[in-house]
Order: sequence, then structure tokens, then C-alpha cells
Amino acid sequence: MSPHLFDFMNGCAVLEWTAIDDRVMGGVSRSHIRADPQGHAVFDGEVSLDRNGGFASVRSSPGQRGKAGAENCLLEVRGVAKRFKLSLLTDDSVDTLNYQAGFVPTGTGWQTFRLPLNAFRATFRGREIAGAPALDPARIRQVGLMIADHQAGPFNLEIRRISLD
Repeated sequence: MSPHLFDFMNGCAVLEWTAIDDRVMGGVSRSHIRADPQGHAVFDGEVSLDRNGGFASVRSSPGQRGKAGAENCLLEVRGVAKRFKLSLLTDDSVDTLNYQAGFVPTGTGWQTFRLPLNAFRATFRGREIAGAPALDPARIRQVGLMIADHQAGPFNLEIRRISLD
């Protein structure tokens, strides 16, 4: 198995994450991430479109998270059938370029998503940035999870591990 960026089977891993919701721009969505005693993390909350909102997200603290030569990001998750995004960031800023790829959990069992790093798209504040440099896996500093795209209502995503291979 490849080394893990985050292994949420260790409950302390969630301590490196914090919520960054649409409240930063006046919205009222809310989310949080917590350790579940069953050995995984839970990212949950509610997305509201009120006050021009519409997204909820959590992000890791900055650190050396990259892996030269990595080609994929693996996620072990289960959750509601809503579209989530995984974000990979190459600097330590809060308001910065995000490289994002989407995934949609289905069913009630654990699923492993293999997201090719070359499929991640550069975005800034939700808009794709044409001409941005390709994601360099050796430079990954932060990891995030997001729900957006006008998906109002409660959500729940359970996460076991996030890895690069």
C-alpha cells in the first residue's frame, strides 16, 4: 500500500484539518470534520444557498505532503450520492490556486477512488484557470475536501484514507 497523506484510522489525523465554508464570503453553510470511534473521519454539515453561499469545505494544515512521481490520488470513502471535490494545493495560503477533481460516492459500502493527478483542474474561487501550470505532485502542501455546485442540504462523507501513488 502506498504511504498515506492522511490515515483517519488514527483519530488524531483530523486535528490537522479545519473548516473553510462560504461564511468567508457572507454565506451561511456550515461543516466540520471529526474523528469517528469506528476508525475514520466524518466530513459533514449543511450547504445553504442563502446569502450567495453554496459551498462547504475542510482543509488540512500546510506541510510536506507531496510525492515526486505520483500519478494518482486514492481516496477510501463512503457517503451520500453527492458530488464532492478533492483539492490539492501547492502553497500554504488560504486563498490560493486549488487543483480539484470530483468524485461521487454511491451505495453504503466503502469505495476507493483513484483520481489521476493529470485530471485535476486548476481553479481559483471556484473558477477554472486556463493556462495554469500542471499540478506538480512533489509540491503538494495542503489537501482539502469540498461540496459545492448548488447542492443545498445536509451532507455526510466518511473518509478512511487519502494517499498518493
